[in-house]
Amino acid sequence: MEPRIQYARTTDGVNIAFYKIGHGPPLVITPNNTLSHIQLEWQLPESRHWYERLASSGTVIRYDGRGSGLSDRDVTDFSLDFHVRDLTAVADKLELSRFALMGCMDLGPAAILYAANNSDRVSKLVLWCAYANGSDLEIAPETTAWIDLMKQDWQLGTQSWANNMVGWSDSDLAHRLARDYRESCAAEMLIEMWRASLEFDANEALPRVAVETLVLHRSGIRLLTVDTARRMAATIPNARLSVFDGPATMPYVGDSEAAASAIEEFLGGFARTPATVGPGMTAILFVDIADSTALTERFGDKAFRERARDLDTSLRTIIREHSGTCIDAKTLGDGVLATFTSAAQAIEAALACGKAGARRRLGPPPRTARRRRHPRVRPRRAQQRIRRRRQHRGPYQRPLRAGRGPGVGHRPLAGAHIGRRHVRGPR
Repeated sequence: MEPRIQYARTTDGVNIAFYKIGHGPPLVITPNNTLSHIQLEWQLPESRHWYERLASSGTVIRYDGRGSGLSDRDVTDFSLDFHVRDLTAVADKLELSRFALMGCMDLGPAAILYAANNSDRVSKLVLWCAYANGSDLEIAPETTAWIDLMKQDWQLGTQSWANNMVGWSDSDLAHRLARDYRESCAAEMLIEMWRASLEFDANEALPRVAVETLVLHRSGIRLLTVDTARRMAATIPNARLSVFDGPATMPYVGDSEAAASAIEEFLGGFARTPATVGPGMTAILFVDIADSTALTERFGDKAFRERARDLDTSLRTIIREHSGTCIDAKTLGDGVLATFTSAAQAIEAALACGKAGARRRLGPPPRTARRRRHPRVRPRRAQQRIRRRRQHRGPYQRPLRAGRGPGVGHRPLAGAHIGRRHVRGPR
């Protein structure tokens, strides 16, 4: 099941699409490039596994930048300040008072500038294959060549660019990634974004970054050398550098586990080992409403259906937030079936689903205090008469309804031998 897409509105009126998955300390991740498509990106197994891996220890928040993907595309200004507005809108929408920030590649300058100006909100900063100044890209001859190729052949240009992003190591992934690029925005829009990124300059903000910073880079990237990462790590006061082998710019290509482990260890709040199931296995969670038939009789069919639909929506939201995938089937009735890649995620989702059901009050209705009625006061002579009748009842006799048989209110039990001494006659 895909994550629920939400929207945040910037101060200049641009709607920014984002989603969040997982549970725990928040980590806001910028787009990998100036263009992205969070819905199509989620459909790539390699990309989805990367974000689920990070979300196994915290809440991951990903968004599309202005002009691409599911965000508003009718924009003309792609300057650095406006990319910072996109990030600010998402953080404000979720009311994040304190969160970790990860700036990737072209959006690294936006993350650097935001962290420098908002040290009270950013707890830690992670920079993945990023740069601080667009001139670091401009000196690469491939940059100008790709811009010219995009103008002449949109399909060939995106294919060549996607191959470079995966380090020319996986042609099938590059083909799927190029297809997503073409769906993310138009050729003219991408060229404008690239030209704007060459104007990015966050060098002056590097010394002002007061939070702990982890600079991650790969040694074989052609567009950005390791020297770029070294300069940033040396300029940021409290930064450290970690370099991995490989030519791929995308974090989910190559040794992604090493990168994810370094990020979790640095962020601290994310550094816990999830109880994952073995290879080739899946954790399955089934959530159902207990005693639905009795609840239908208690609340009525219409009221119960309304509560059940409301609960179903809440359960599916909880499952998605815990990186689960809901399985839609008509034979499940009121239940929800979901799969997880981690046993810890399934257990946390089950506990959260139980709390959601308790909040919906689908169990027995709470008891209400009734006003006690004053007991009926019988006349004294009537009370004495009732007392005498109870005293006259023998051990083998039972009460007799008025007008049924002889005697004065009693008759012997059927089949019992009753002696004369046990029968009370009229006085």
